[in-house]
Amino acid sequence: MAWVLVVIGALNWGLVGLFHFDLVSFLLGSVPMIERIVYILVGLAGLYLVVFFCRCCMACKK
Repeated sequence: MAWVLVVIGALNWGLVGLFHFDLVSFLLGSVPMIERIVYILVGLAGLYLVVFFCRCCMACKK
């Protein structure tokens, strides 16, 4: 699930950077609270994956 959210976030930021088009806002713009929840979940998923990979790297060094 975290991977899916991070991919969604990456695609959204790519679209914002290239075309100034916010896909999440486009799809959920009429419900700003859900849009905000999606952004929070994407951020938490990114943090989760950073921690997960840091733990994996530490385990590989042992």
